[in-house]
Amino acid sequence: MRRFLSFRDFDWTLLAFVLALSIISVLEIYSATMHTKFVNFDEKQVLWLAGGFVSMFVLSLIDYHILLDIAVWAYGICLVSLVAVLVVGTRVLGGRRWIRIPGGIHFQPSEWVKLILIVVLARFFTNLSGRDLTWKDIFKAMAIVAVPMLLVLKQPDLGTALTYAPVLLCGLFLGGIRFRQAAILFLAAALAIVPAWYKVLKPYQKQRLTSFMQPDADPRGSGYQIRQSLIAVGSGGIWGQGATHGTQTQGDFLPIPYTDFIFAAFCEEHGLVGAIFVLLLYFLLLMRLVQNAQTAADLPGTFIIMGVVAVLIFQIAVNVGMVIGLMPVTGIPLPLMSYGGSSVLFTFLALGIVMNIRMSRFVN
Repeated sequence: MRRFLSFRDFDWTLLAFVLALSIISVLEIYSATMHTKFVNFDEKQVLWLAGGFVSMFVLSLIDYHILLDIAVWAYGICLVSLVAVLVVGTRVLGGRRWIRIPGGIHFQPSEWVKLILIVVLARFFTNLSGRDLTWKDIFKAMAIVAVPMLLVLKQPDLGTALTYAPVLLCGLFLGGIRFRQAAILFLAAALAIVPAWYKVLKPYQKQRLTSFMQPDADPRGSGYQIRQSLIAVGSGGIWGQGATHGTQTQGDFLPIPYTDFIFAAFCEEHGLVGAIFVLLLYFLLLMRLVQNAQTAADLPGTFIIMGVVAVLIFQIAVNVGMVIGLMPVTGIPLPLMSYGGSSVLFTFLALGIVMNIRMSRFVN
């Protein structure tokens, strides 16, 4: 099949939205780090983005059915890598989340697990041949997601672990879960909140999940990040203070403005108009992905693209909600804008599979 694929059928419109967000990312990282010890991070981001674009084009030429065939093996390798993180991973800020690779590169396996889960669940639900989901099917799907989620929580990395949930929910929805089954699962999840709160979450994670509701209760402690983010967003006004002129960002009051709070830094410098423009780009990108899912040649293609959409929507909603004080601080990056190699490569590899699914529609 691969020899019939043509870049003529590449989704260049989708690529334009991705390129626009990538350019904004580099410019904002440059502005947010110009007076800090992270001053060269914009150059590193350019390298990650260049690698991402190359990876996307390469993966777009690989038949996604091959990925479905090796999904089980890839899933096993991912579990091994997550265990390796707990054993030999590099500890940063109290957590083991990265494996150090020669050359000073830190590899975060938990980011790649999202992509593997999307493909594995697409294969799982497709093999059900469209029949009604049984409780056995539902529990199998939940187990597929629960194992890597628990390993990531052990690191601990609550934010990344939460991004696995939308993949499962999307798969169950597209797989045909019945309303009664969904209601029972929702009730069970609600009842599990209390034991999870006391038995699973660590004290600082609980503090993060509650401090966003009353950031002024501890303005120099747990509420500091949310409070400074709200000040940055509010000080941007309608048009913003201008690039490299944000007082919160340049004064080093806004925490980690090049990763988790990059949207707050952007809002301070470019205001409400700039924020709406970025959110519009995300909306157009997501709608383009949904359109490609609707026109996929087969059911696995639809499952994969909608899994990518579910993860991106979740990350965008949580990150933006965190910045404006509607969500707790969970460390979830903003796709295509936040600095970070693992996050960037996951997004571009996912888009590469989407491109292959789109291009496969035109194969004779």
